Amino acid sequence: MLTAAAASVKPTAALAATAKPAFKPLHLPPLPPAGTRPLTLSVSARPLYRQEHVLATVAVAVAGRGDRASSPAPPAATADGARPVEISAPAEPAETARRARIGVYFATWWALNVIFNIYNKKVLNAFPYPWLTSTLSLAAGSAIMLASWATRIAEAPQTDLDFWKALSPVAIAHTIGHVAATVSMAKVAVSFTHIIKSGEPAFSVLVSRFFLGENFPAPVYFSLLPIIGGCALAAVTELNFNMVGFMGAMISNLAFVFRNIFSKKGMKGKSVSGMNYYACLSMMSLVILLPFAIAMEGPKVWAAGWQKAVAEIGPNFVWWVAAQSVFYHLYNQVSYMSLDEISPLTFSVGNTMKRISVIVASIIIFQTPVQPINALGAAIAILGTFIYSQAKQ
Repeated sequence: MLTAAAASVKPTAALAATAKPAFKPLHLPPLPPAGTRPLTLSVSARPLYRQEHVLATVAVAVAGRGDRASSPAPPAATADGARPVEISAPAEPAETARRARIGVYFATWWALNVIFNIYNKKVLNAFPYPWLTSTLSLAAGSAIMLASWATRIAEAPQTDLDFWKALSPVAIAHTIGHVAATVSMAKVAVSFTHIIKSGEPAFSVLVSRFFLGENFPAPVYFSLLPIIGGCALAAVTELNFNMVGFMGAMISNLAFVFRNIFSKKGMKGKSVSGMNYYACLSMMSLVILLPFAIAMEGPKVWAAGWQKAVAEIGPNFVWWVAAQSVFYHLYNQVSYMSLDEISPLTFSVGNTMKRISVIVASIIIFQTPVQPINALGAAIAILGTFIYSQAKQ
């Protein structure tokens, strides 16, 4: 009876009209056949805060061997107006910062060098023993760096046997140049030594040409003529000319050019910074120089000269020795930080331009007599250095 009643019930027309199906059928597009272009889906993500929209493009390859992601060029804008963001690191600010850093290095290097030359000449006037003076300069720098490494003010370098082998020729050239320059400073005026040493670019070009096989444009070679001529004119007209002092400056030029070239080669591919590189160089040069200093002068001569200098100058003499030793290390350390950023020839140019301030300061402080023809020779040499730097660029 219940079955018959249920069968007799029929839905009304209104109910049939308002009834909706529970699920709407979903029609998916068929997959593309093999060999067609990959399907590209563009997803635009909008952050909650106001910034440029980020466009992410996902490419899915349906056909082919395996699933490989392809990255087509993103469109200019999606349907909702989002645009892709292009991020590129500008190179110019980094180069500007590098040049500013080198400029600070050069200015500090020149200022420290002026102070060193003043105190070095004062010490040599009262204590004319250049071998011991050179040794004390290297010893002070070595002690400063060992203390910095021990107290972790500076990070100690990680070196090996190959590093010290590559450093050996640099240390030999540095030792020769350092002693030769100090010998020259002990025999002649500071200004004369630095006028002769302003010819270093000429030595640099000649060494690079005949020993390294580098060729330079003709203007570079012509720019050496005023450098050589100006140095020669200044030497001939020097009132306090001394052959030992002159040869010391010339030998120092040649040795330092080799040192700069060997240093630049030795620093390539090494994890040792310029500061630590010079610290290691000072230590090795000290080991090389010490036996020669003892043989050339000796402790007995040093003791007698020290007592005489202290008796004449007083306690200030000790401070002079300490100052010239510390400032020698500091200006060389900064110069090697510069050499870490530039080429050996640019280093030689900066080294020569530095001598202008040294020459002027020494003439004023020590009241060195300068003849007009002598000053003209120095000016020609320095002008030649400027022309050389322009021709090199």
